[in-house]
Amino acid sequence: MILTLGLLAALAIAWLLVGLVEKVRLGLSLAQALLYTPFKLAYRIADHRIRLARDSDAPVIYVIVHQSRIDPALMLSLLPEDTLHILDEASAHSFWLEPWRELARTIAFNAEHVFVSRRLVRVLKGRGRLAVYFPDAVEPDVKSFRLYRAVARIAMQADARIVPIFVGGARWLPTSLTPANKAPRRWFPRLDISVLAPMTVDELAARGGEPATNGSNALFDRVAEARFAATDLTRSLFQAMRDAADRFGASHPIVEDVVSGALSYRRLFAGARIIGQKVEAKTAPGEAVGLLLPNTNGVAISLLGLLSAGRVAAMINYTAGPASITSAVRTATIRTIVSSRAFVEKASLSDIVEAAQAGGAQFLWLEELRDDTSSLDRLSAMLFWRWPLQPQDAAKPAVILFTSGSEGAPKAVVLSNRSLLANAMQAEARITISPLDILFNVLPVFHSFGLTGGTILPLLTGVKAFLYPSPLHYKIIPEIARKARPTVMFGTDTFLANYARHAGDGDFSSLRFIVAGAEPVKADTRRIYRERFQAEIIEGFGLTEAAPVVSVNTAIHNREGTVGRLLPAIKMRLDPVEGIENGGRLWLDGPNMMMGYMTADRPGELQPLQGWHDTGDIVSVDRDGFITIRGRAKRFAKIAGEMVSLGAVEMLVQSLWPEDNHAAVAVPDKRRGERIVLVTTADEAEADALRKFGKAHGAAELMVPNDIVKVDALPVLGSGKTDYVSARKLAMERLGLPA
Repeated sequence: MILTLGLLAALAIAWLLVGLVEKVRLGLSLAQALLYTPFKLAYRIADHRIRLARDSDAPVIYVIVHQSRIDPALMLSLLPEDTLHILDEASAHSFWLEPWRELARTIAFNAEHVFVSRRLVRVLKGRGRLAVYFPDAVEPDVKSFRLYRAVARIAMQADARIVPIFVGGARWLPTSLTPANKAPRRWFPRLDISVLAPMTVDELAARGGEPATNGSNALFDRVAEARFAATDLTRSLFQAMRDAADRFGASHPIVEDVVSGALSYRRLFAGARIIGQKVEAKTAPGEAVGLLLPNTNGVAISLLGLLSAGRVAAMINYTAGPASITSAVRTATIRTIVSSRAFVEKASLSDIVEAAQAGGAQFLWLEELRDDTSSLDRLSAMLFWRWPLQPQDAAKPAVILFTSGSEGAPKAVVLSNRSLLANAMQAEARITISPLDILFNVLPVFHSFGLTGGTILPLLTGVKAFLYPSPLHYKIIPEIARKARPTVMFGTDTFLANYARHAGDGDFSSLRFIVAGAEPVKADTRRIYRERFQAEIIEGFGLTEAAPVVSVNTAIHNREGTVGRLLPAIKMRLDPVEGIENGGRLWLDGPNMMMGYMTADRPGELQPLQGWHDTGDIVSVDRDGFITIRGRAKRFAKIAGEMVSLGAVEMLVQSLWPEDNHAAVAVPDKRRGERIVLVTTADEAEADALRKFGKAHGAAELMVPNDIVKVDALPVLGSGKTDYVSARKLAMERLGLPA
């Protein structure tokens, strides 16, 4: 009995001492500190940013993403005692929350009350504080989004600042409000409280340049930033993926292909350890090691193996042609390339292998590495799969991707662990995905979207990735989709249109949505997927240097003809361009941006990105933040002193001949500087018909091509984009113009 009392007394004293420390450290009342202490000890809470919320000058509204039933208890313990907490019905009447509800004023959540009551505005105008709990939805439905509008309106009427708060890790608690099949439960996950600086709605709306028409979008974006800010960017990609394996379970199926079937996290990491050890023995730490592999389980294993071994994965674009391959190998100083003999033989890539060897690279063949693996190696890998082979550093390079070479020799884009992790988590903070999803990735991993969106994002979020080796198998891919039953798919308009032509009505019926990029989505493509498969195409925009996703439409923020709104934590600015009205040249900054370039004239030397990155894209931004791509700076023709968008020319032609593919290119003209040539697959294309159509639709005479070159198919890059360099060369040859 005495021993029991002694233990209880010791626990009480320890509780009191920890509570006193928290009181002093965070500026809490004693009652708040004592009720906060059990959470602090159980969940090892990173709470240093809560001071930002407590020190915010009133009037202020704390916007809390309500993920777990303990969130109100945490906030009642941590926010100033004069805060009025607007709780949902369950929290307002839950018996176990009674001690915490005594810490501050609370009222029960009532939608009508929140939307129309002037009491909340009066509370704020009296230098008061409100805490509002928003439903945990990355893409809230129309009803839930009313709360964003209401809070933005109240904040504007009271001139109150808004402080978003997100408790990272609360989604995985046993008390989570998310269904367990979407958020696996963990008893004691580490929690990280993300708090952003206070800003008024007007300040939030003005950050993107021109003010938005209302503050709800700006508030929604700010909450997404808080969600993203909970990401630990000090973790390497390997560590973050291993954390995901712990969260979703080592036996959770995570990658699958048509040859080897599905692999669990454990088997994926074990295979990666074996590959990593083989590569580690033949290369140096930090060395760029090429990957020349298709979309299969093997490429996921090899990528993870290189990350584990502290090597930089240089993704070889085997569709680029021998000259580009030799240049890429020399530019990134690649001495070793991991590939598969079976793949090289089946894809007839012997010339690509020879080109890589001419650049100074040697090959490690997966078949030989597999034959050289002993049973002891496999046992060791299964036992130690969770541990990386080399120390990890998020700031170091992880991947090298190569530009298409349209502006000369291909440049090597160097992306760090941090930038790739940031971009994947920026996307997760904007688009709803869960372990219940299956992502069908046909975009090759040497394409930045295929790598980050189609491979890295699923490994980090528990979404099973179904990898298919070529996007050009137009007849086979719909059949695979019918069997695999994916819910999410990535693609380009060219690929998607071709899949639809060969698909049966039920082939893509499992899809929830499709993310499309690289080129504008035609209205006809969007209509076909909506009507035949009940799948919505949401358009986005990205570039390799941004790792790559910059903006995307979503279920609630979707404006056709645009590429959506910026992802969280990305900043943009528009520089004026002569001859362009209502738009400008896009510059970007953010945690996802590349480390820098390597170029052919300075091989192996990282040329760091200094500040903002010039994308070379001409864009316009409407008052709600939706971005419209006007064209590449290099995709404008200067005709008689006027700037004409070649992209706009293509859209005009597409409206007249929607079933065909078109490319507008600029060629030299002695009289007017440049002129536009249309390269098209439309057999019926005639200049007179195009002129009449353009005039009827108000198109300027300068933008209507007089020269038309008909082809069976447009040249296409391996990424699915139109190869404008080849299209222009073809046009000049047909017209008899000198190169």
